[in-house]
Amino acid sequence: VQLQASGGGLVQAGGSLRLSCEASGHTFSNYAVGWFRQAPGKEREFVAAINLKGGRIFYADSVKGRFEISGDNAKGAVNLDMSNLKPEDTAAYTCAARPALSMAYSSFYYRTTDWYRYWGQGTQVTVSS
Repeated sequence: VQLQASGGGLVQAGGSLRLSCEASGHTFSNYAVGWFRQAPGKEREFVAAINLKGGRIFYADSVKGRFEISGDNAKGAVNLDMSNLKPEDTAAYTCAARPALSMAYSSFYYRTTDWYRYWGQGTQVTVSS
């Protein structure tokens, strides 16, 4: 499964962006999809995740209330709507996915990079102050 993340760009603080993650030749109906970000000199960190089979959604505390993750079945994509962006949101954002037929996994797994099987290329988000 090849993933493609898109939608990054340069935005002023307080602005909004939508990132999209698409899988070539697949839909996400039975997948868990996560968004992660990595700023220069920092570790990759969890942003948000969704299990499109069961509808479970998780957010990092730093983005809760500002970011929204959703599935777009018509386009076979998972979107990350980011609003009220802050300079500290500046990072390369990438999406990851894995088949997720079980709803038994706790949030710990969704937040863990090793749990995901497929990774896309990053898309850069830069928030100016």
